[in-house]
Parts: sequence; structure tokens; C-alpha cells
Amino acid sequence: MSTALASLNDLLQSPDDLYSLRTKGEGPRGKLPLSSEYLLDAPSGDIFGMTQSAGMGWDPNQLMREQVLILSTMGGIRAEDGKPIALGYHTGHWEIGLLMRAAAKELDRLQRLPFAAYVSDPCDGRSQGTTAMMDSLPYRNDAALVLKRLIRSLPLRRGVVGIATCDKGLPAMMMALAGSTTLPGVIVTGGVTLPPTDGEDTGKVQSVGARYAHGEIDLDYAAEQGCRACGSAGGGCQFFGTAATSQAVAEALGMTMPHAALAPSGEIVWKDLAVQSARALTTLIDRRLTMGDILSDDAVHNAMVVHAAMGGSTNLLLHIPAIAFEAGRRRPSVDDWNRVNRQVPRIVDVLPNGPVGHPTVRVFLAGGVPEVMLHLRGLGLLKLDAITATGERLGEVLSWWEKSERRLRMREILQREDGVDPDDVIMPLERARKKGLTSTVTFPIGNIAPEGAVIKSTSIDASVVDPDGVYRKLGPARVFTTETEAIAAIKGRGPKGTTVKPIQAGDIIVLMCRGPLGSGMEETYQLTSALRYLPFGKHVALVTDARFSGVSTGACIGHAGPEALAGGPIGKLRDGDLIEIVVDRINLVGTINFVGTAEQRLTAEEGAAVLAQRVPTVVLQADAQLPRDTRLWAMLQRCGGGTWGGCVYDVDAIIETLEAGLKARTVVGD
Repeated sequence: MSTALASLNDLLQSPDDLYSLRTKGEGPRGKLPLSSEYLLDAPSGDIFGMTQSAGMGWDPNQLMREQVLILSTMGGIRAEDGKPIALGYHTGHWEIGLLMRAAAKELDRLQRLPFAAYVSDPCDGRSQGTTAMMDSLPYRNDAALVLKRLIRSLPLRRGVVGIATCDKGLPAMMMALAGSTTLPGVIVTGGVTLPPTDGEDTGKVQSVGARYAHGEIDLDYAAEQGCRACGSAGGGCQFFGTAATSQAVAEALGMTMPHAALAPSGEIVWKDLAVQSARALTTLIDRRLTMGDILSDDAVHNAMVVHAAMGGSTNLLLHIPAIAFEAGRRRPSVDDWNRVNRQVPRIVDVLPNGPVGHPTVRVFLAGGVPEVMLHLRGLGLLKLDAITATGERLGEVLSWWEKSERRLRMREILQREDGVDPDDVIMPLERARKKGLTSTVTFPIGNIAPEGAVIKSTSIDASVVDPDGVYRKLGPARVFTTETEAIAAIKGRGPKGTTVKPIQAGDIIVLMCRGPLGSGMEETYQLTSALRYLPFGKHVALVTDARFSGVSTGACIGHAGPEALAGGPIGKLRDGDLIEIVVDRINLVGTINFVGTAEQRLTAEEGAAVLAQRVPTVVLQADAQLPRDTRLWAMLQRCGGGTWGGCVYDVDAIIETLEAGLKARTVVGD
């Protein structure tokens, strides 16, 4: 026997009972609940749908129930005992099948007919520093499209329960439900993972490579901490990054049950939220309240206010406008974000902002979003008439929360189990001020970013901020066009261990060509996490046309616009250029300017004139590994307002652009 034949025999070896198979089956017993009128008037698809449902084993007598769709971002294959058969991409979607099951059982109890479908999601943490990050933000748009198609593909659905957790899956789910304005809908957020009893959180542990390179930790420590960072098998990361902020925003928009965001995955209180949500959806259906009623302009305002009060991820500056756009509401502008962040104080102490940096489960126990909203209500900052997924107005929900047993007992658990005063996590305004909490984001503008940029100013290390609350930095640019080059310089190591000029205190890293056109607007957390956890990192700033993880801290300025590949001045900076950064954390204003070189200082105006005349000294091009479909996404979202418009697909704007191009081509051809 030849080697090839023997190999095929081994590969195709089958069990002995392989040939014990059926060629026909009896099919389900019973009858479809059809009437003469239904047969005459209903589309054939409705009738065939019942055939399919009976074929899957549902009692045919129940097939005329109202249909409800449960959508999720579930990933992996989980055994009944919780052990993995096939891994998911991340803990956030690992357990949410349990939420789907709980919601489905409650819908069945309520005499509804549940359907379920899945569109799984990637892990931004797993993607850091890899080409996978080029698909991260485009995935959000693609998933939202597929989720909306799934909703429309169940013709008789009366409502939707959307279950999702993490950085892109939850924003995509919110966009999908927001776009289904005529349907009732409820979001179930998938909760958070517990912090380890003894170990680093999932934000800090992502910097072990950089710390090891600088001798801050040894190999055994890195291996140990990397293994134990997740204190439970499910839920989003323990810090208030994009995943956790998205949960809080979903609740602030009114899309969830009260006190849903940041529940610990796998716990009874977490699973009960799915049951509550199923009940609520049936109420919305009965009362004919839809997503269009819930996602009002007032709801968008409330989401922005909660984002500011909790110190949320800057990635939500992309997602909230996208959700508003899908709902047919006005997208918030930079001016709107500026106004809200100037009005709203930060009152929550949570990782990564500090000053203590409590894990997200403590925020949940301290009262979560409803507790934050109680303080904001007292300050007159909320729109209390906004309808929520409970069917009631926000004002009524907060009045219930204020007197609820749930509020009292959750806060008692935090005090008893962790020895933490809930008012040190979610603070009254005066306590927050005394502890030095500052508002969340600032939008610097200048000759490097004439369209604006964003910095999570609340997270700049206080030790490098002047007594008047202003961060001032003047330093030489270190210019890079790839994240790989930049992280190598931070580590002081080039490819295969070769040396490069290391980043040092005082430098300003400039990372260009990483916006939507260059890399799909990758998230550069491996850079910002390294700077946060290296001793000299607080004395280094970062300016980029890319974006940051929600857990990023320090003087990291992203979303610089226009991006380099759209002709932005950031693409004309050179090594050694002097950059001046000024960020007022009190008044939330800032500037970011090229101000000459070590040999010749310039004013901001003179610097702008120089940049306008300059030719780039580095090759400005999209990443060679940028997928073709990501390039398509980049061009389509550019038509819809680009980064500051939420990176959406504005179909009318795209059609207008295409038609103008076709007309121009026709004229040239003639």
C-alpha cells in the first residue's frame, strides 16, 4: 500500500456504525393550527415557516403565538458544565448563551414563540498589535447590517431582545435595534468579569511585554499574572473601557432594564436581568412602544451626560453618534460633546481613571447607572421624560430605584465584602471635587489637527499637571507610520531583537497613517498601556490619527483630523519637530501645535504656514496588509461624515457621491 493511500485511510477512518442510517423519517405528529382564511390570505413563507418550526420540534399547537427574536453575539462552544469545547474570542460572549436561554424560557412562559440567532464578535484585546485590529471598527458596521438583516428576515417578529457585551458587538447590537425603529426592543448587557482575588486586572496585564522589556517584571511574574487576570469565565473586562462604557450607555439610552450595566457575569442577578428583559419586551409589545419611542433626542442627551459623569471611553464618541444616526436622531457634534463635558462633573472612581480605580463590579454594587443618574437628577442634568425599556419614563424609574430594596442591599454587599464605602465609588459632587476628579474629555485643536482631536483628559497623571489644572508639554516629535515601529521604540528593541532609538521621557510620539484610510482606524492600546505602566511613561505624550482603547490613560491624543492620508497636517511632521500640547482639565479646552524646531521656534500661526508648504518626508500610504473590504468601509464611512460623524454608512450621502462621480466620468468620456 502506498504511503498516500495509508495516509488517506487514517484520515478517513470512520466508526463501525457509519452505515446505519435512515433514508426517511415520519416527521412530527400533530397538525399545524391553520384555518381556511389563513391558507387563502397568508404568504406561503408564513405557512412554510410553521412547517420548519414544527420540524425543529416545537409543539405545533403553539405556532400561532407572537414571535419574538433573541439576537446575541454569543461565541465559542460551552459544555453544560461550563467547560470549553471550543473557545470563544473573549470572555464577554462566552456565557451569554445562558442569558439567551433564560430569556427564551421566560418568553415561552409568557406564551410567546422565541427564536434565536447569533452574530459573534471579535476581541479588541486579542487583536492589539496585530493586523486583526484593521477589522475591528469596520466589523461594527458589518455586524449591525447583518443583525438588521436577521431582524427583517423573521417576517412575523413582534419584538427583539438583543444580548451583547463587548467593544464592537454591543455597539453593533445597539445600532441594529436603533435602526428597527418600528419594533419594540430591549438590550441585555452581558455584564463584567470579576477581578482576580490576587492579581492584575485585564487592562494592566496587557502591558506585561513592555514592562518585561524594561526589566520592571520577570518572566515568571508575567506568566502568572497573564494566567489569572480573569476572576470569572464570562463578562467584559474589569475596567471602564469601551465594553463597560457601552453597557452604561445602553442603560442611559433607556434600552435596558434599570441597574443592568456591569452586572457580574454568571451570577444570579446577572441571569435575572434576561428574565426581566423578556417580561419587559412583552409589555412594550402590548403597549405598542417601540425603539423609536425610546431612542429620542432626550435619550441621546442622557447617554452623553452619563458618559461624562462616569469617565467613559472615547470610543463612544464614535458609537453614540452611530446609534443616534440609526435611530434617525440628530448626531451629536464636537460642540455638543464639549458643552456636555463642561456641564457634567465626573463623579465615578473606576479603573482606569482613579484616583483609586475600582473594578467595574464595584460600580455595579454601588448602584451602577441608576445611582449615577440620581446624582445627575439632583444637578438638573437629565431629561427625565425619556421613555425607557420598562415602558416608564426615566423620572419614574429613578424614583423607584431611590427607594428600592435592591439599591440598599447591593450597597450593603459592597461595604461587607470589599470594605468599600459606595459613596467613594459613585460620589456626591462635593466629595468628587475634594478627591480631585475632573471632567472626562477635552477636544484639542491646532495646526496639527485643525478639525480637532480628542484626549481623555481626566486620566492624565496628576503629577504632570500644573497646580492650575493645566497639562503643558513641549517636546520633540518621534514620528512613526506603523504601530509596530512605535512599540519597538517604546521597548527599545527592533525586529528580531535589533536595537532602535528608544523612546525616552520628554518625547512626543506621533503615529500617523493609522486613521480609517490607513488601517481601519486601529486601536493602539498596546502603546498607551505600555506608557501607563512604565515609570517614565507619564512624561511621554502620544498624538495619532488612530483611536484608543477605552482603558487608555495619560496624555494620549487621538482622532487627529484630518487624518494623514486625507491630507492632514499630522502627515507632514518630522522627527525632531517641536510640538506643544496644552490641555486645561478644568475648563476643557486644549491646543496641539507644531511650533518649530530646536533651532527655530515658531508661533502656532507660523507653524501652520510652514506645514501648509511642507512635503511629507515619510511615505504616506495605507498599510500594505489593509484588507480590501476595510478599504471599502473607509471610503463609505468618509461619505457619511467620517470619524466625527460616527463612521456610519449614510446611504443617501453615499448615493449622492457615487452619482456625482458617475456624472463626472460621463462628462469626461463625452
